Amino acid sequence: MRILHLLASPFWSGPAENVALLAMSQRALGHEVTVAVDRKRRDITAEEPAVPRFQALGLLDEGGLALSVKSPPWEIWGDLRALRRRQVDVVHAHFTHDHLVARWGMPKDAVRIRSIHAPRSLRRSLPEASAYTVPASHLQAKLEARKRPVQVLPALVDPRFEPPVDREALRRTLGLQGTYLVGMISTFQQSRRHALGVEAFAAFIQQRPEARLVLVGDGALLEATRARVAERGLTGSVTFAGYQQGADFTKWLQALDEVWILGLGNDWSARAAAQARACGVRVVAVKEGALPELADAQVEVPTVEAVVASALSGARASTGHPTNERIAKDILALYERAAESRR
Repeated sequence: MRILHLLASPFWSGPAENVALLAMSQRALGHEVTVAVDRKRRDITAEEPAVPRFQALGLLDEGGLALSVKSPPWEIWGDLRALRRRQVDVVHAHFTHDHLVARWGMPKDAVRIRSIHAPRSLRRSLPEASAYTVPASHLQAKLEARKRPVQVLPALVDPRFEPPVDREALRRTLGLQGTYLVGMISTFQQSRRHALGVEAFAAFIQQRPEARLVLVGDGALLEATRARVAERGLTGSVTFAGYQQGADFTKWLQALDEVWILGLGNDWSARAAAQARACGVRVVAVKEGALPELADAQVEVPTVEAVVASALSGARASTGHPTNERIAKDILALYERAAESRR
């Protein structure tokens, strides 16, 4: 099967890594797979660019697509013509711009699949597709009226995420030995509720005074969060680890006892929770996206009291998580169902 993923983003963030892992798993099963990303926006400083990552994985599509929301009309027209000439069996669109390009530039006989990565895409203007994926099971019902196959596309997890051989030794290399480590691992933005996390930690250490909060990431609200930590007198109990990626990010995650995920960004598959579970880290999470399916302890409402109660509950989830191969096979089966429905 020849598969082309469309991902109109220049950033290695949001769904990008999940798309890459899906593409690699599909390729490992014997299929021809490439990923087209935004090739127009090159001056990227705030986030890691996607092109080098997909290029290093051998997945970067070189079919001449600009695939950018910043493209002028004539460039979009060029994308439509370039896509229409492609010889592929499946065009898997991941963002609205991708879906619009795919709608008007579909190659002959190819099936169009649309992934919904966040609920804001579930609106009446959502273009038709042969099949859809959603990041969490509770969103499937919202597409029932379209009478098309719908499949959950959960978070895929890179094999490097696994329990550490010696967590205490790892902590010593990070200068964090002898503590109970609670982490938040996300961009500092409003939706991730770092302010709530700091307030909850201030209450949590009244019960667990040996605990330390580790904040991994950067973003617009980093300095505001640092100021809040100082105001609450928590400076000696909080570590700002900065932005981490690759093997370094994995080490910081493996060092934790538990992670608090108090909000999601533009990818509701809750990949960070799946990564944490793979590392043997307990997950305390709010009810957003796929988090309820991955949380060890669920925060019913995002309040200080609820976060602390869940963190102290000691609950552990018993559900597992499908392998990347299993997920890839499920999505390939979705492609087959979509193709069959068009015959």
